[in-house]
Amino acid sequence: MLKLYIGNKNYSSWSMRPWVLLKQAGIPFEEIKLRFDSFDAGSGFKTQIGQVSPAGKVPTLDDDGLVVWDSLAIAEYLAERFPDKQLWPASVPERARARSVCAEMHSGFGALRAACPMNIEADLAEVGQLIWRDKPAVRADVARLVVMWRALLSAHQSSMLMGDFSIADAFFAPVCMRLKSYALPVPADISAYIGRLCALPGVQAWIDDARAEHDFRSFEEPYRLQP
Repeated sequence: MLKLYIGNKNYSSWSMRPWVLLKQAGIPFEEIKLRFDSFDAGSGFKTQIGQVSPAGKVPTLDDDGLVVWDSLAIAEYLAERFPDKQLWPASVPERARARSVCAEMHSGFGALRAACPMNIEADLAEVGQLIWRDKPAVRADVARLVVMWRALLSAHQSSMLMGDFSIADAFFAPVCMRLKSYALPVPADISAYIGRLCALPGVQAWIDDARAEHDFRSFEEPYRLQP
């Protein structure tokens, strides 16, 4: 059986992507969660993941000894390993478009990532108001998301970005968590997409698990001193 190594569900946005993808697609896997203690070289987390992944990071997928790391590489591997699940769109042009938006998410939106670390269980609306007021780069990142998502939703006239649920939706799930936790303002149609994505069983399962962790990690929360 596939083994997926992840970090804390409340914080680990990178882990969320392949976990949601596997769960929503109905692909059986074993979850192995490695608790964040710190990211120092000698930490328990680094020691454990270092025994599995040459990159020393989560997520990492182990398929009977074949180790795949990095969320985008894992998604591509799963699409090839389970072609019947249609994790990418069927047509070449649509796959190219889906890969483009996933790659943009994978390497971009740095201001939003830095200012709004994923924290699913917290209500950070007050923090979000200050971020929105003071950080134009965050506003620019959100504006880009709005333009991108609107174009995809309009092109497919569907509830998900590429028509049916796909890798693209899994990749943007952590950003949806950020937009919700920090209550960053988005138009009604974008808010509706976020609601639909969060209602998917695979996404809701991750959210429920994250809220049940109750594992406050101060180094993951520079914006507050206590849970």
